[in-house]
Amino acid sequence: MTPPPPPHDTKQGLTWPDSVARAVATEVRAQRGIALPLIAMNLTWFAKLAVTTAFLGRLGDLQLAAGTLGFSFANVTGFAVLTGLCAAMDPICGQAHGASNVKLLRKTLLMATILLLAASIPIAFLWLHVDAVLRRFGQQPDITTNARTYVVCLLPDLAVTSFLNPLKSYLSAQGVTLPTLFSSALALALHVPLTMWMARTKGIQGVATAVWLSDLSVVVMLAAYVIASERRQKAAAGGWLEQTTGDWLRLLRLAVPSCLNTCLEWWCYEILVLLTGRLPDARRMVAVIAVTLNFDYLLFAGMLSLSVSASVRVSNELGAGEASAARRVGRVSIVGGAVAGVVGGLLMLAARRPWGYIYSHDAGVRQGVSRAMKVMAVLEVVNFPLNVCGGIVRGTARPAVGMYAVVGGFYLVALPVGVALGFKARLGIEGLLAGFLVGAAASLAVLVTVIARMDWEAEAGKARRRAAVGEASGCTAGREPC
Repeated sequence: MTPPPPPHDTKQGLTWPDSVARAVATEVRAQRGIALPLIAMNLTWFAKLAVTTAFLGRLGDLQLAAGTLGFSFANVTGFAVLTGLCAAMDPICGQAHGASNVKLLRKTLLMATILLLAASIPIAFLWLHVDAVLRRFGQQPDITTNARTYVVCLLPDLAVTSFLNPLKSYLSAQGVTLPTLFSSALALALHVPLTMWMARTKGIQGVATAVWLSDLSVVVMLAAYVIASERRQKAAAGGWLEQTTGDWLRLLRLAVPSCLNTCLEWWCYEILVLLTGRLPDARRMVAVIAVTLNFDYLLFAGMLSLSVSASVRVSNELGAGEASAARRVGRVSIVGGAVAGVVGGLLMLAARRPWGYIYSHDAGVRQGVSRAMKVMAVLEVVNFPLNVCGGIVRGTARPAVGMYAVVGGFYLVALPVGVALGFKARLGIEGLLAGFLVGAAASLAVLVTVIARMDWEAEAGKARRRAAVGEASGCTAGREPC
């Protein structure tokens, strides 16, 4: 039987409840320091997307439709894959930082970059045939031709993202987020005049080129910061070129489920849009779901930031061998995610009427947006803690758990229930979104149960052994403890 906690903290002269309250407050401040800059950074990404879309619209309806379709294709088939693969860095680098293993941090950065560059090669071949793929899905030839032009000009962004994502993960795993925020803000300031000039001189090709050029500026700034920081800290040399077969296998074992987790969730929402196109009055319904999801993208900046913050803090504490602190991080993160979900839902409710006016003059679209955002507001209450729980299990180096939760919740529950409510019960978009609400709630229940039953002492032991691998000599795949 576990003995009761001591009534006083002898070092600080605090009672046990006061000691716990202070520890929780410290944890809240730590997560806030990571999450707030990440939220601002993600909002700059949304602003960049809005600028790009606005300039496509100024070129004409054809360019807007083709650019939007091309970017959606690139996002689903390319950037989602690279983002998912890079998520494997979170537990490795976070636990390595907690264990003060600089060499493991460095070689993971290099290996992740190589992995993403290798994955970009087949993605690039797919992008070169985007017009053929889109035509098979019934898109018009003039749109697919322009979409191919846009996507081909966006090809360099695959290589740029292969450097950008690992650099951001490398820094965030150490709790360093301000450089990423400042570089993203500077890149956004560059992106506006750059897009204006290139759209005027090269049309849709210029708009795509401006996207990867502004991303490249972030890479240059972050790489310069990392190099300067390493020189200033005079950290122990080595690590960059010390990969072993075991290191690569460990990275791939985490990268594959992380990639599937990210892609399956993104693809599910793309399926939602496709299903909406099969409803009566399809053009108006697609407009409704597009406008509704645009507000969700804004809130997703908060969801993603809280998820990364939870992953970083859990992995740091586990890498340091602090099981009780890691458990406390998990609890604080879930409570914070629940509170953020309520706030996000209230914001969605408050914006349901004015948001439609921003995008459309059609009264039917505006009314549809208002109704859809009521259901979406409840969905946000679940989505925030769901993303946080996904970050927690990722921080424990168990991304497969999140993958199974997504498959079960979204594909086995959300889609069938959504189709039944949307088409059979004839509830339309509200029915489809209600199905996603049920599926998200099922996924959340699975992850909360896993976290509640987690043996944190065992996870801390695994993390310490995993984080020590980079300093051990002669590590092989068969001997590396997981």
